[in-house]
Parts: sequence; C-alpha cells; structure tokens
Amino acid sequence: MITGRGSTARSGPSKPYVRIASVRRACHDQFVPRVSQDQLDARRREILAGARASFARYGYEGATVRRLEEETGLSRGAIFHHFRDKDSLFFAVAEDDTATMVETVGRHGLVQVMRDLLARAHSADVPGWLGTQLEVSRRLRTDPEFAERWAARSAAIAEATRARLRRQREAGVLRDDVDVDTLAHFLELAYDGLVLRLATGQPADGLGPVLDLVEEAVRRR
Repeated sequence: MITGRGSTARSGPSKPYVRIASVRRACHDQFVPRVSQDQLDARRREILAGARASFARYGYEGATVRRLEEETGLSRGAIFHHFRDKDSLFFAVAEDDTATMVETVGRHGLVQVMRDLLARAHSADVPGWLGTQLEVSRRLRTDPEFAERWAARSAAIAEATRARLRRQREAGVLRDDVDVDTLAHFLELAYDGLVLRLATGQPADGLGPVLDLVEEAVRRR
C-alpha cells in the first residue's frame, strides 16, 4: 500500500529494535608507561657493564646467556631487547671501550691511555676492560668476519694516535727526526706490551717511570 510519495508501508511483524552502544576506545599509551631516552641509555650502560665483567671472567664462549643474566641481574628478554644477540652485545662492549680510548687519545695521547690504565690497575673495572681487549685480539686472529667488522674501529684508534702526533709536531714538542708512523708504531707496541703484562697478572708497580721514558722518547730533544 502506498502511504505517501516515495514511501511504502511494510507488512508483517516488525523486527526487534536493537540498540548498539558506542564503544569508547582507550588510548593504549595511557596505560603503558613511557620510558625516557635517559632511562634506556642507563639500562644499556648497565647491560654493557655486566656483560663486560662476564666476558672478562668466562671469555666469549663461556659467557652463556645464563651467566649474562646473573652478571647483569636482568632477564634475557631485557638484555636482548637492547642487543640482537650475544655477538652484537660483545661487539657493543668492545666498541664502547674503543670509543672511550679514541676520545682519550685524541685529547691527551696514547701515553695517557697507558697512564690511566696503570693508575686503575688494581680497580675492579680493569679486569673487564683487559678481558675485552684480549678477546678482541683473539677474535681478530680467528674470526675473519669479526676482523672485517672491527677494521673501522682499529683504524679510528690508529688515526687518533697519528693525528695527535701530527698536532704535537706542529706545536714543536714532538721529535722531528723520526716520521709520525714510526713513532705511532712505537707507542702502539708499548701499549700492547702493557696490556699483555697486566692481563697476565704481572705486577704493575714501578711502571710509571717506564711510561715517562716512553713519553720522553717521542718528545723533541
């Protein structure tokens, strides 16, 4: 039956009316606490410190995930939220140590790195640092992929040493009868010798004058 223009009456029983309530979506961010970048950086440093100690104590192979958890006090989920795997974690530890070393070399020279190492020879953090250095040396000899990844970091230390020596020569405080590369190799050998001595547990007493001699050897006479 036509009831009006454009409208038609429907016959038969009407369907029950169902009211659809609107749903208010809660913003997910309101319930998940935000973590600041400072907190993330602090957690990362905490993981690196614990991993450094674990690698020093057990070596790379012996530093199992369980031992990393014990040393850092964090779960594997928390550790590997920041680092993809154990290899990435070790690389980050070594890279962090190298960045600190490059900064010191650039400002004060490689001899200062040796003096700092000697001054902290009996502190708790040196064994971890030495362990990382030795593990890097081992992997450079036995792991071609690691050696390729590490090449840029080795080059950064070498360049920082040579740049510092060139600045000293320009300032007139560096001997000019020996080329910069030879002087750099001399300092690098002295550094490697000190690291090896400390890593093998030999006494560090009395080595201050030796470093004085190393420094004097590269100065202008």
